[in-house]
Amino acid sequence: MKARADAEADAADIELDLFLEALNRRYHYDFRSYSRASLTRRANVARERLDCVTLSELQGRLLRDPDVLHEVIDAMTVQVSDLFRDPAYYRALREQVIPHLRTFPSLKVWVAGCANGEELYSLAILFEEEGLLDRTMFYATEINRRALGRASAGIYDIGRVPGFTANYQNAGGRGSLSDYYTAAYGSAAFNRRLRQRTLFSEHDLATDEVFSEAHLISCRNVLIYFDNTLQDRVIGLFAQSLVRGGFLGLGAHETLRFSSHSDAYQPFNENERIWRRAAYPQSTVPETSDA
Repeated sequence: MKARADAEADAADIELDLFLEALNRRYHYDFRSYSRASLTRRANVARERLDCVTLSELQGRLLRDPDVLHEVIDAMTVQVSDLFRDPAYYRALREQVIPHLRTFPSLKVWVAGCANGEELYSLAILFEEEGLLDRTMFYATEINRRALGRASAGIYDIGRVPGFTANYQNAGGRGSLSDYYTAAYGSAAFNRRLRQRTLFSEHDLATDEVFSEAHLISCRNVLIYFDNTLQDRVIGLFAQSLVRGGFLGLGAHETLRFSSHSDAYQPFNENERIWRRAAYPQSTVPETSDA
C-alpha cells in the first residue's frame, strides 16, 4: 500500500511539473519557484474551475485553447486583501516613514503584487491625508491581468466597506473613509483622484527585472507564496530598486532575516515588517577616522 501511495505521489509531482512547464513555455508565466504546497492547492483550484479530472487534462486544454489562460492565472494567484489590512502597518508608515519621505521633492512608490488594488488605495489615501499624493507616482504591478483591471477600476462590493472603515480608523485615518468613495448599485467606487498618478502594469517578480526606482516598496503577503530561492531573488530585486534610505514593507509573516541580501537593509520597524535601504551594504560601511 505504501509503495502504491508513493508511486501516486510521484506521478502527481510529475504531472504538476509538466503543467507548470507548459504554462511557462507556452505563455511565459513562471510559477516553478512558488511554494510547492501552495502550487498544489492552486493548480487543483484551476483544474476544478475548468472541470478537468486531472492536471494533464488541464495542461492539454491550456496548450490548445488560449482562452482558458486567464481563468488559470486567476486560480493560480491569490487576490485576498483588504483596505488598510493590518492597520498597525499603515499607522507605522504614517507616523514613522512619512516624515522621512517628506524630505524628497518627489516620490515613487511601488506596490508589488497589488492584487485587486486594496493596498494601492490604502497608500493613496494615506498619502493624500499627509499632503504627498500630488508629488507621488505610484506603480501598481501584478502578474494577473484581470486583477490589474479590477485594481484600476477601484470598485468593491459595498458589503466590504464596514471592514474597510474599521481598518482605516485603526490605521490613524484623519477623516471619514466615505470621503474617498461613491456608493451606488451595491458597490463602492473609489475616487479617480486616488489613482490618477498610478501606472498599472503587468510584472512578474519571478522573471522580470527592476521595474522602477522607488522610495517605498510595499509588497505584503506575496513572498509567503514563493520558495526560498525566489524569495531571495525578489528581496535582491527590491534592493536594486530602492533609493538609498528608501523603505521596504512586507507582510506580517515575511522577513529578510535569512536572505543573502539582508545586508542591503537596516531594520526600521521589525514589528511591522518595515526595513530601510542601507546607505551602504552592511559589509562595506566605511570606517570613520579618529584623526
